[in-house]
Amino acid sequence: MTETTSQRDMSAEIAQDLPFLRRYARALTGSQQSGDHYAAATLEALLEDQEIFHSGLSPKVALFKAFNRIWVSSGSPVDDAGEDGSPEARAQMRLSGLTRNTREALLLHSIEGFTTADIAKIVDVEPAEAEELIAIARKEMAQSIRGRIMLIEDEAIIAMDIRAIVEGSGHSVTGVARTRDEAVQLARHDPPDMILADIQLADKSSGIDAVNHILEEMGEMPVVFITAFPERLLTGERPEPAFLITKPYSEEQVQSAVSQAMFFTSTETLQA
Repeated sequence: MTETTSQRDMSAEIAQDLPFLRRYARALTGSQQSGDHYAAATLEALLEDQEIFHSGLSPKVALFKAFNRIWVSSGSPVDDAGEDGSPEARAQMRLSGLTRNTREALLLHSIEGFTTADIAKIVDVEPAEAEELIAIARKEMAQSIRGRIMLIEDEAIIAMDIRAIVEGSGHSVTGVARTRDEAVQLARHDPPDMILADIQLADKSSGIDAVNHILEEMGEMPVVFITAFPERLLTGERPEPAFLITKPYSEEQVQSAVSQAMFFTSTETLQA
């Protein structure tokens, strides 16, 4: 009975943290399909061996550590990236120029909010090395690509703040749209390299609708979504965004997500 109760508790803990593991996997691979493949492989491994959940780690750290073991054992995706000219292949080729473990450390810290001590446990390095990996990743990502970014945000103060962060990171802003229609018109007038969009807009229209309309007209481009309720979007029931910032956000989260998204030439978006 004790074992059954323990298994039930573990299942509940995994279910609670799974949306965030899937977000991390998606951002790490740049693909919804690839990210979910690694997340599923992690769950399969945990069904066979639950030892990691009895190692003294917090449940979330244990889950992400289990994922990292699968990720590392599978080998770097760069090694398998094709040279077919597809957006994902080009993005994966860029990864070969980055220092080992840096993207993982940056995403774990900036997007998932892990401390350097927890990151060290997840990727099996010393805390000082984890901190160094984060610093290296920031530098390498920021230097890799600069772009023109369109903002879709209905709150003026937040829009000003995000614009300052984006421009301070070396990117330029094509403009700020407050509604779906404004966003579509702005994109037509001044096509961006990337879109950073809030979900809920001023006139009750959807940032998701706006982005999907723009991508239908203009083709693929990186997208970062911002929302106060990420768990509502990370359900697995429909296509989901690879890059998702949770409100309230930090400057570091915006910088990291934009750098990551710009690093890839495409990002899957939600179906409204």
